[in-house]
Amino acid sequence: MLVVGAGPGGGELARQLAVAGISVTLVDRLPDLNRAAFSSAAMPLRGFLELGLPAEVLGSRWSSWQLLGPSARWRGWCHGQPLGVVLDFAALRHWLAQQVQRLGGEVRLGWSALACEHQADGSVITTLRSHRGELQQVHSTWVVDASGQQRSLIGEGGAATDPLIRGVGLEWLLQLPEQDWQRWADQLSFVLGSAWVPQGYGWVFPMQSGLLKVGVCRLCEPGRAQPPLQHLQQRLLRLTGLGHGVVLDRHGGEIRSRVRRSDPHGCGQLLALGDAVSTGNLLGGEGIRYAMLSARVLAPLLLQSLLMRRRDAAGLARRYQRALSSSLGWRWALSGRLGRRTWLGLSNAAADKRLEHWLGALERCSAEDLSRLLFEYRFERFGLRALPYLLGVGR
Repeated sequence: MLVVGAGPGGGELARQLAVAGISVTLVDRLPDLNRAAFSSAAMPLRGFLELGLPAEVLGSRWSSWQLLGPSARWRGWCHGQPLGVVLDFAALRHWLAQQVQRLGGEVRLGWSALACEHQADGSVITTLRSHRGELQQVHSTWVVDASGQQRSLIGEGGAATDPLIRGVGLEWLLQLPEQDWQRWADQLSFVLGSAWVPQGYGWVFPMQSGLLKVGVCRLCEPGRAQPPLQHLQQRLLRLTGLGHGVVLDRHGGEIRSRVRRSDPHGCGQLLALGDAVSTGNLLGGEGIRYAMLSARVLAPLLLQSLLMRRRDAAGLARRYQRALSSSLGWRWALSGRLGRRTWLGLSNAAADKRLEHWLGALERCSAEDLSRLLFEYRFERFGLRALPYLLGVGR
């Protein structure tokens, strides 16, 4: 069994298969999993507990929210108990890879998958290239593309029925004196408004003591001139007063996702998961939780096929796609549509006015309510009054 990509989805799938005693090889193009650790990595506490992750992958816990809106006014929501966590993305990838090795699997870093070829006997030959330029072929019964938005093996999906929505972002890891860090500890902070980050948002998330994640992201609109991310990041640092922090790491990336998730989930003995099948959520920018969910949906289906020696690849891909759609649910699909309209529409004074009105309505909510809205997509809690502002049709 070959899994391409040692991110949350690929690492979790390889771990699940290794736990079941399946011979699995996990490969990743990065020679060091500390590199390119781009993910804001915030998630609700319930999601963290459901995934069963260890404390060593935690960056921090948080119990409060604060949002800066277009009017340059901070609004806060506090709760007495932890509502969620911020993961250390690099530590998560390391832990998953170590678990695979501990369970008898093979982990090969610094190897990229170039192509795979289906054989007459139902096996697959995948061509790998090392970061030194060496080529090697790997034979396996199944190959899983967990390479994220790169879609290294599964491709862009010629049969997909909805377009890829593209977003870009960058994030810096800052070190600050303890007294400055305390201002941002124990809370998720977002900056919203077209004057700050047009067609996107900025964030400040706490990590271990003295460390903050500060970043910006936006959706890309073809044919529209948009400011460079570096310019938006510098604006965010000035706005938050964090320009004096020492930059320990700079990383960035992009997300490409289809709102209706019409990506091919498989092609013969090649399957895909995580961002390769558009599990990245456009509204809140969440990817880790859903990538790992896709792995947990696929793992038992693959195990059943392997143990029963089935070669019904098309049937497995259909079952997997249905099961994943069911697990994500209608709220996830609605949140994707809202995310596209909300962020792409945040580009002018009229949109800022709608957003400011909506933020005012949220002031009557609790921190728990806000978490349910942004992480569980409990839109009905706010009734028909809030949806028009999310959809961009309110006053």
